[in-house]
Amino acid sequence: MIHRRMLLTLATIGGTAFVVGPKIIGAQPITVTTNARIVIIGAGAAGISLANRLARRLDGAEITIIDPRRDHIYQPGLTLVAAGLRPANYVVSTTAQWLPDGVTWITEQVAAVDPIAKTVATTQGLVIGYDWLVVAAGVVLDHAAIEGFSLDLVGKNGIGSLYSGPEYAARTWQAAQRFTEQGGIGVFTRPATALKCAGAPVKHAFLIDDIARRAGNRSQTNIVYTAHNSAIFGVPIVNEKVRMLFSDRGIVPYYSHVLKSIDPGARRAVFATPDGAVEMDYDYLHVVPPQRAPSFVSQSDLSWADRWTDQGWVEVDPNTLRHRRYPDIFALGDIAGVPKGKTAASVKWQAPVVEDHLVAAINEREGTLQYDGYTSCPLITRIGRAMLVEFNYNNDLVPSFPGMIAPLEELWTVWVMKEVALKATYNAMLRGQA
Repeated sequence: MIHRRMLLTLATIGGTAFVVGPKIIGAQPITVTTNARIVIIGAGAAGISLANRLARRLDGAEITIIDPRRDHIYQPGLTLVAAGLRPANYVVSTTAQWLPDGVTWITEQVAAVDPIAKTVATTQGLVIGYDWLVVAAGVVLDHAAIEGFSLDLVGKNGIGSLYSGPEYAARTWQAAQRFTEQGGIGVFTRPATALKCAGAPVKHAFLIDDIARRAGNRSQTNIVYTAHNSAIFGVPIVNEKVRMLFSDRGIVPYYSHVLKSIDPGARRAVFATPDGAVEMDYDYLHVVPPQRAPSFVSQSDLSWADRWTDQGWVEVDPNTLRHRRYPDIFALGDIAGVPKGKTAASVKWQAPVVEDHLVAAINEREGTLQYDGYTSCPLITRIGRAMLVEFNYNNDLVPSFPGMIAPLEELWTVWVMKEVALKATYNAMLRGQA
């Protein structure tokens, strides 16, 4: 049962974040007058959020954002599209509608960054100088790393891949729906790399399981989840809860199985395991490709030299998100090389930290805010139920509503937050108000 007080609290939280923004915290931050040239690479959630915050804080700054994408994708909604719960256009808006006045938008792809000359070059030959650089370029989905797979297969021959965007999430539902109606073997994968919203593959498995049950066809299905290591979820206490739910629902985990290739015609997948290659037949296969940094980062001096060398994330201090070797460079969002934090909820907490340290540096001071690795995952476990999992670098659970929302309970309240309130809060974050 849901208490009326809890519903009113959730409505207040969502509405206040959307309408009031930073006023709920206290006095507005001091505006700084400057002629600094700031370049932001990436107009996703991280880049747009920071651009809006800086536009309010800095009077006279020359802010440039570089990204060729005309559409902005509300990525937390892709799991809903891939389960037939929302149409593809639910997650699509335009980049232009979120950008603040006075910011220059260059619709080109970044080719290279020269941290010594302090320039950014685009693929069309444009060279932009900067005083301060923020890398918010997101991730690249490495579909080519899976032999036999290509995006044109999604929606056909039992193949889904929700990460690739709204069109492909909708096609994923076409394939998944046939599976829930006809039955067979469903194989749900997760790559060995870090990935944005690492809970999304688990959510998809839970949702398709639930939809098959509602259709009365669960007894006709065999659902397998292939974990890339010895755990389903990276936070030990959450992993144990998910393992128990999988056991209760007959979802079979296969540990240390990493998808390497597929044969779409035969509907057969090959996994790398510690004991060698293992083949699995499937009727439905959810492909989550490896995820890496764009080449202008991974093949440059911006990335870590001794960590994530196969993925290329930007080398930053985990608490300040400032580059460890180039103090005039920051990174946030999925591209940041930190142990946790590839979710939109993380961006909500990272953007104020980067803002604080960047504005302080322009003003020849030291910033004070610290990012502790906060990551949030409204982990859907069935239609109408979800767990609000929040944790930090230490894998400590850090609930936002202690005493009201238990982090490891399947609650309708959390489902409402995910399905209804989260998008309004996300939009407020884009505007720099949350």
